[in-house]
Amino acid sequence: MRILLLEPFYGGSHKAVADGFAACSRHQVDILSLAPRFWKWRMRGSALAFIRQVKNLTDYDLVFATDMVDVTDFKALAGPQCPPVALYFHENQLSYPLEPGEKRDFHLGFTNIISALAADQVFFNSKFHRDDFFSAAKSLIRKMPDLRPGWVLDNIRSKTGVLYPGIELDPKVVVSSEQEKSRLDRPLVIWNHRWEYDKNPKTFFTVLERLKRRGILFYLAVMGEQYDSVPEAFKGIDKRFDVELLVCGYQEQVADYRKWLAQGRVVISTAIQENFGISVMEAVAHACFPLLPNRLSYPELIPERLKSDVIYHDDADLEAKLERILVKPDAYQDKTVALAAHAERFSWVHMAQKWDEMLCQTGESGRRRH
Repeated sequence: MRILLLEPFYGGSHKAVADGFAACSRHQVDILSLAPRFWKWRMRGSALAFIRQVKNLTDYDLVFATDMVDVTDFKALAGPQCPPVALYFHENQLSYPLEPGEKRDFHLGFTNIISALAADQVFFNSKFHRDDFFSAAKSLIRKMPDLRPGWVLDNIRSKTGVLYPGIELDPKVVVSSEQEKSRLDRPLVIWNHRWEYDKNPKTFFTVLERLKRRGILFYLAVMGEQYDSVPEAFKGIDKRFDVELLVCGYQEQVADYRKWLAQGRVVISTAIQENFGISVMEAVAHACFPLLPNRLSYPELIPERLKSDVIYHDDADLEAKLERILVKPDAYQDKTVALAAHAERFSWVHMAQKWDEMLCQTGESGRRRH
């Protein structure tokens, strides 16, 4: 099967998913992409840009579009030659948390809804995200003064599935992680998320500062991509954690990024928005013990028997759990190994097979409908 993958925001997790699937799929996957900027304009204009780049749509068995593509625009411009379209939601504009002072643009949310209606199959990157989408879409439709199209959600729900994204892993680095950790005289805490408000860095650094004041020893690796606007919480961390901070900033080379993960003992998320958690699962696969909030997609990613150790319920619980790990990291060895083995199941080597199977079914059923 030949797949045309449309990615209007080719950066961060969007890029990682596109590249990972294309590299590991048994199908031929051709990526058309746009630079990761001006996301609102990407939602309005990417279909126009992509339709000019495709030489012959009839060469493809399936179009795989991500959520910033307006599927209705693309299918209208493509006409009868358009193959079946699968739509993949990394995030949606119905429930994505807003920055302080920002107002929600309901037009963009409706673009997501109508795109899902127009697609032949709709996939979400977690069960949480699927449920969150339908809850927010239902709420938006209720705001309409009349002609509320409740039937739309039933139609979309009938063709919806969940496809967890894969993660990139180097097996040799994963195997050597424990040896790497032993080289440091303190446990290394990992931040490998975007430097943005929705990852809630203020809580992360506040908890670490409390532990530092109480004499709890640790090192700190602050990685992740940065954009034009950097949250206030990141400013001055080189002075606030002058002894602890070993690396600060995005790691351009994958090998450097993996090296720091291999040395990490703990990875923490304080996010208020996360529909899967690629960066967390990458760190867990490299034997970093995760501490994750009891919200968003995180609970569905952790085995039931380990949730009481991993999932925290508030800031005080996070601080207490983190202190226990930092004081006695070796006591978590068996659980860390079990979690790493669990996370490795999300590697593209395994996940691409599931993606291939689901997209084959989409292509076949779509062609029958067309």
